[in-house]
Amino acid sequence: MERRREDWAPDEPRQRREEEWPEGQVRQRRSWGDFREAYPRIVTTMALGMLVLLAADAALLYKGRQYRRESAAARGSMTALEKTRADALLESKEARAALMTALVQQQSLRESRLNLSVSLDERTMALQQDGSELRTMPIAIGPELSVGNEPGAIRVTAPLGKRQVARVVDGTYVWQAPEWVYSSRGQAVPVNRAIQGGLGPIAVLLDDGTALYSRPSEGPLAEEGYVLPGAVRLEAADLLAIRENLATGTPVYFYR
Repeated sequence: MERRREDWAPDEPRQRREEEWPEGQVRQRRSWGDFREAYPRIVTTMALGMLVLLAADAALLYKGRQYRRESAAARGSMTALEKTRADALLESKEARAALMTALVQQQSLRESRLNLSVSLDERTMALQQDGSELRTMPIAIGPELSVGNEPGAIRVTAPLGKRQVARVVDGTYVWQAPEWVYSSRGQAVPVNRAIQGGLGPIAVLLDDGTALYSRPSEGPLAEEGYVLPGAVRLEAADLLAIRENLATGTPVYFYR
């Protein structure tokens, strides 16, 4: 049987029921169970979205607690005079950045595992453990570069803080050179930007994409005076000498 309100337009779809509505009965709204059965995909998507948001909140909470523990440990190792100076430094934005850099360096010295310590100002990288330098290597730092047009330009710069080794590659690794490597130097962007051995005979790739590489024999990074922006270049002999110490997850600390 068909039933519709008196104010419905003639072309508006009608409701259909197998039986006539009982006299005086008010139609009940669908329950959550009915909605779930009628729209299983929507309900599943909503549930997955909530799980993702909860996981993100949990990750942020964990990182926050980890940062507070590290800060408390660093502060606990300070003398009274150092604490006074740190509090004074925190009063300005620039000083806060300087203090955080100092804390990163201090954290690298306290690290009990083998780690890499990169001083951007001194242009050196050290393999160290428990504060003892096992090998110190000279490095070249890539310059800062603004990619794209303002206001949406992306700033490519050397990292600061803690990173981790993701993988170590050799001369068989195929590096996909970014377009800006060519365009920023006024060169035509080639159709094929995949270069085997483009990061040299050995390179260390970090978890944020930063490359610690050696000079290759061909490709845009082969030029002696050019260092990839946002990256670190070392002598291949130095990287090969510490290759066996660079496992996935090895901490790498960058500071000024």
